[in-house]
This record gives sequence, C-alpha cells and structure tokens, in this order.
Amino acid sequence: MAASKERQIHSPPGLTASVWQYFRFYQRANETTDKTYTICKICKAKIKYLSNTTNMRQHLVRFHPETEKDPPTVPTTQRTILETVSKLPKNSQKAKSITKAIATFIATDLRPYSVGLDPNIRLFGYSGRKHFAEKEIPHLYNETKANVLASMEKASRIALTCDAWTSVATKSFVTITAHFVLASDKNGWKLVSHVLQTREMSESHTGANVAELLKLAAAEWQISDKDLVLVTDNASNMVVAAQKANFVHLKCYAHTANLASQKALKLAAVAKLLARIRRISTFFHRSTTGLHLLEENQKLLGLKRHKLKTDVCTRWNSAYEMTERFLEQQPAITATLLSPQLLQNTEPNTEDSPLVRDIKKAIHDDLSSRYTSEAEKSLLYTASALDPRFKALPFLSEEEREQTYGKVIAEAASLEQEVRVEEKTPEDNARAAAAVTSDTEEDQEKELPSAPPAKRSCTLLENLLGPAFTNQAPEPISAYTRAKDEMAKYRLALTPSLQEDPLLWWSVHQVLYPMIANVAKRYLCIPGSSVSAERVFSTAGDIVTAQRSTLKSEHIDQLVFLHKNVCVPDSGTDDEKSDEDE
Repeated sequence: MAASKERQIHSPPGLTASVWQYFRFYQRANETTDKTYTICKICKAKIKYLSNTTNMRQHLVRFHPETEKDPPTVPTTQRTILETVSKLPKNSQKAKSITKAIATFIATDLRPYSVGLDPNIRLFGYSGRKHFAEKEIPHLYNETKANVLASMEKASRIALTCDAWTSVATKSFVTITAHFVLASDKNGWKLVSHVLQTREMSESHTGANVAELLKLAAAEWQISDKDLVLVTDNASNMVVAAQKANFVHLKCYAHTANLASQKALKLAAVAKLLARIRRISTFFHRSTTGLHLLEENQKLLGLKRHKLKTDVCTRWNSAYEMTERFLEQQPAITATLLSPQLLQNTEPNTEDSPLVRDIKKAIHDDLSSRYTSEAEKSLLYTASALDPRFKALPFLSEEEREQTYGKVIAEAASLEQEVRVEEKTPEDNARAAAAVTSDTEEDQEKELPSAPPAKRSCTLLENLLGPAFTNQAPEPISAYTRAKDEMAKYRLALTPSLQEDPLLWWSVHQVLYPMIANVAKRYLCIPGSSVSAERVFSTAGDIVTAQRSTLKSEHIDQLVFLHKNVCVPDSGTDDEKSDEDE
C-alpha cells in the first residue's frame, strides 16, 4: 500500500516500554493498524517490527545516541526479587524437596552446615545449622546407606582397604572402603567402590584393636559372608589385624614399591645427586628473584614455563618427577644459575652402569623380602592368571604356572557345585533324598537272592537293528572336566593389549568361559593398593578444616560417606531401573 494512502498514528496504549516514545505505527485507509513496521519519529525510518523492541532500541543506539541520556523509567509498582519470593510451608512436598537438595549440596560440595543460615535460603522458611546437622544429613545418610547395602548384597566377593589418618584437631580416624565387581548382560562388568565408614579410633592402633574395628564394620555392613580380602600397607599392626580378623590379606603394591624404591634412592651416589637437585629446586621455590630470572630464561630458550618440583619421601615417583623436570629445564636453570646475579657452584653428575646396577640390586633385595607368604603369593598368581593380559604368567616357572591354573580350575568347579546346591528347591532336595533311599533299598535287594529276570520276546526289527540304535543316555560331564576344558580354551585365546580393560574383556567373553568368569569376579575386584582409602584423607581434610575442627566424629563419618556415595542409585530389580537412576 502506498505511503500516501497511509497516515502515522501513535503506538497503541498497551505498549508501555520507554522506547515507544520515539516510534509509531502506520494506519491504513481502512482504519487498521499495520504492525509490520514501526516509524521512527526522529528520522522517519521504517523499522521492521517483530513483536519486541530489540530492533527499535538498536536503531536508537546507532542513529540517535542522544536519546540514551534519558534512562528508561521503571514503574514504581514493580516488586523486588525478595518481595516476589514467598515462604513455603515447611510440610509441603516442594519445601521437603528443596531441603533435601540443600542437604545434598552440603554433602557433595563440602559445605558447612551453616549454609542453611544464608538469608536467601532462609527465605524459603528452612532451619539452620542444627536442622541440617541433626535431621537432614542423618536422614540422607541412612537413605544412601540403604542403597549401598543393597548394592553390596549382589557381590560374590568384596575387597576392603583400610588406613588411618589424623585430623587437624589431632584426632585419629580409620577409613574403610569396599570394592567388588557387578556383572549384568546390559552393562557388562563394572568395578564398584564405596567408602563404608570413617570412624574415630582413640585407643592404640594395635593389631587386636584394628581387627575388632574391622569385624564390627563387616557385621554392620552385612558383608561378613562375602569372603573378604583386606588390602593395607606393610605396617605390622595391619598384618596382625588381618590375621586376627581372619581376612585374606594383601599388602599394598604402591606402598611396597615405594619402600623398595626408597632403598635404592638412599644409595650414596643417588642420594648425593638427588640432594643437589633438591637444593636447586628449593632455592627457586624460595627466591622470588631467582624464579623471575628462571621464567625469563625459559621464555628466551622457548621452554615451557614449568615450575621445578621437589620430591616427597613417601612417594618414590616424586623423585623421578623432580629429576625429569630438572632435566627438562636444565638449559634455563644453567643460564639462571650462571648469571651475574645468581652465581652458584654446580658440578655435573652422570649415571653410569655400575650405579644402575646398584639401584636395581637395592630394589630387588628389598622386594625379595616382601610377599613371602604362600597364601599371598597364591592370591597374586591367581589374580594374574585371571587377567587376560597376563594369563600366560611368563614370570613363573612351568610348575608354578600349572599349579596356578589347577587352582583356578578347582575353584571354578567348586563354585559351580555351590551354585547348583543353592539353586535346588525343597522339592529337588526331597527327590534327591528319595533317590538316595531308593538306591539304598536297591543295594539291599541286591544282597538277597532273587529269581532271574523273565526273558522278553524281541521283535525281528530289534534283533536286526537294536545293537546300532540302542537309546543310551550320554554320560554326564563333571564340573571339574568342564572347568578344565574352559581353562584350556582360555589359555589359547588371543591375549589383549596392556591398554585394554580386563573387566570389559570379561564382559564380552564370559559367555565363552562362564565357569572361569565366576572365579575372575572374585579376584579382579581386589585392588592392588590401598590408595582408595588414602584418597579419602584429602576429602576429609576439606571437611575437617581449622574452622570446623570441633565437628563430631559421627558428623565427619556421615559427611565423608555422603560425599563419596550420595550418587549411588536406588537398588532396582532390573538393569533398566539402574540405568535410569544413574
């Protein structure tokens, strides 16, 4: 429609935004308003209208910036955010859901109980620290504990790790973690780990006291019948505790490797070299001038601006990382130390073959004194045989290999028989008892003289073809024979690469070796180290801070437990429910 046949009108009264004081619509000849475009009152430009003010505001900013000196007016009737929030009734379902969400936030994000005192949270009408500490967190703990118990109930064997630590308040705690393998047709094999408890232990950490703590924990978590394996460090009290608690015990490989490596690092030549690197690293950590010059030299030489590392005696690999970082930054370090501002006397030191031999001998001698128990070695050999990556057992003699394979075969057959006994119903047992009684009666009848059986007349077809087509039931194959056949096939299977996950391998191949797979679940759940318990210490350190050093031990236990387990889904009867929860 031509512009001459149109006339401009003011914007409709319902549009109250401040920008409308500069724009209007066209009105057609038939008295209808054309809202396809708006007309700028200042420059008469046509601006496409999309039911919002964005295009109009951009036009004003670009072509009429002088209009911005008048800020848009806010209606005096507009309420603030605080005024729009209304308190919910405490017993309402929405209020309960929000309270539970806040409790979960406290546990997962390591927040203090006093987060409930935040004014924005109290707007919803919830209580403060005491409410969360004494009601919400314990309720969430009991709920999550029930999920963990249901999860562990499905495990055939559970491995525990145990370690002690001291809080900033100089209170001693012992943390216990659990590990097991869950297998399902839909999700495959999955290694599941839970932090069970973190309990204060004020008495002496003797083997007897630790054993009592472990037995109480096993009873509380209903896992005493799960053929428990305990993984700890090499401390003598832990060895005694495992014996007194009647647990299969395995020493932490990481701790053992560290002890052996520390023996090598204490050799005179090695210790002298590490001491020099350590002094240089410590110097750059303490000297701001030296660190500044080092960073400048790193930039000039095109090296990454990495800080030097200093080793820690409790971690053997920290000495390796310190040396590796020193060699990486050696050009920049040399340039910095030889600068006129920082002149240091350093002497080069290279490792030669005799030194390498001394290091290997020191490590070998120390490792030879570890894992001396036959039960411990048998456990490690069996676990290696059931890991498809190491099933060839090249580190063992031929006799030891065959003994290990034989142990797996015997255990597989035993598990198969146990499963068959458990699966029998009372009717099956009654029939079995009746069969035994019948057999006994038959044996007794055999002892008495009896008349010879009556001869049955045979047909011509039976006389002709009977011997070739006699209907004889096949002889049953024993569980041991079937396990032996599975082991033979398993040993001949293609060995996967070292990068492959053994649990993923077994989830795919368990249909081929079902009896051996049952044994693998019992051994591949055992962690090689007790690191999982030690990792809890850092979490506990974030909870028991200097500002929260007076937390009760039961609250520490609940918060550590929830931080590690609160995401455990409710136990379902089918895999689909678990997937949805996860």
